[in-house]
Amino acid sequence: MGPFLFALCLLAAAGARAEPPADPVQLPPVLTLGKALAIFRAHGFDLLVAEANVRAASGDVSIAGGLPNPSLSLSAGKNFRCAASQDCSVVSYSGSLFDNNLISNLVTGKRGLRKDVAQAAFEAARRSKDDAQRTLEYQLKQAYFQALLAQAQLQVATDTYESNLRTRQVNEKRFQLGGMNEADLATIQVAELESEQAQDLAGQGLRAAKVAVAFLLGFRTLVPDYQIDARELEFAVPGKLATATRETLLDQALKQRPDIAAFNQQIQRADAALRLSHRNVFPDIGVGVTYSANGTGDSNISPPNGSINLSFTPPLFYFQSGEIRRAEADLVTQQVLRQKAEAQTVADVETAWGQLVATRKLVERMEKSLLERAQKARDLIKFQYEHGAASLLDLLNAQRTYTAIRAEHAQDLANYWTAFSLLEQATAQELK
Repeated sequence: MGPFLFALCLLAAAGARAEPPADPVQLPPVLTLGKALAIFRAHGFDLLVAEANVRAASGDVSIAGGLPNPSLSLSAGKNFRCAASQDCSVVSYSGSLFDNNLISNLVTGKRGLRKDVAQAAFEAARRSKDDAQRTLEYQLKQAYFQALLAQAQLQVATDTYESNLRTRQVNEKRFQLGGMNEADLATIQVAELESEQAQDLAGQGLRAAKVAVAFLLGFRTLVPDYQIDARELEFAVPGKLATATRETLLDQALKQRPDIAAFNQQIQRADAALRLSHRNVFPDIGVGVTYSANGTGDSNISPPNGSINLSFTPPLFYFQSGEIRRAEADLVTQQVLRQKAEAQTVADVETAWGQLVATRKLVERMEKSLLERAQKARDLIKFQYEHGAASLLDLLNAQRTYTAIRAEHAQDLANYWTAFSLLEQATAQELK
């Protein structure tokens, strides 16, 4: 019973089905970028699909290295219409065992070449999964910084609304005391209502941005109103970036990009496939043994017979020329695609570096003088207005300018960190 139970266990294991992860996504009280990446790596839909593709390629390696099971043939028969000297009650029987080209594939090295093809394809799938993770993590970072931008825009809209609300309340009292005409009061009331509208729209934008992040994290239920860390948007120049140059980043990218590594593996696969195509010109030779008998003992009509069988398809008319040309074309294709990936890497690094340099200048200029001067101008005009030295229109214009500058500052920060993430994607490394 031991071998039988063992065989049943093997069949049960082969029939088991892999299931997708069922654990629901859990969000921390405050979602940082690092925590978002950790959740994505465990629950991201596209990343799970890429991992499944790697497992499928691993199965192909097992298939390529597997030894074929031998074929066993058994037969039995009975003689009819025997002559007077023959015994028709005799049972004839025979048995044959064939190796299904096992020995031939081992001797010619075809099995080893098939394993090389599958192993290179498996390594390429692993690298492709890493490349998918590189691209998808950039999408997550991009969505996360858009959520931070939406949160900053909501804060700007809220501050503007509260400022206009206070101005409206003060001027309504002034109007009641006869210190303001109705036209100016209506103007500030309109400004306050517009800022309230902007606040509602900003809140809606923040909610949509949070839902977009949650989708990338693998949410399949209603998304809770989670918090994101506003400090992630603050300007900084990480240490690795402070000492990096465009040349050093490009050199690192060419060495580390998983898409280039995947094409290197594809070249190895195509090369092994080409060698296998040449090897396949030599035919597979099947080896088998047969034993047959017609009765037993004195009743034997003919003596038992044992034979060794060889079977193969001689290459008389076709010599695998089509398969060889196709394998040669595949090898050339993979080599060209690797060159294209290297050129794409250069373009990616150049583009990301240019965007980062440009957005960094905008943020530094904004934080060194522009934002401070806009706030000071708004505060001075507000002081002048409260003391009768400036008009209501001057105050509202100063408030709009300050609001626009703050919104532009938030946009510049989001663009800077998005460009920083794009450079991380281009170089396939963490720079922060």
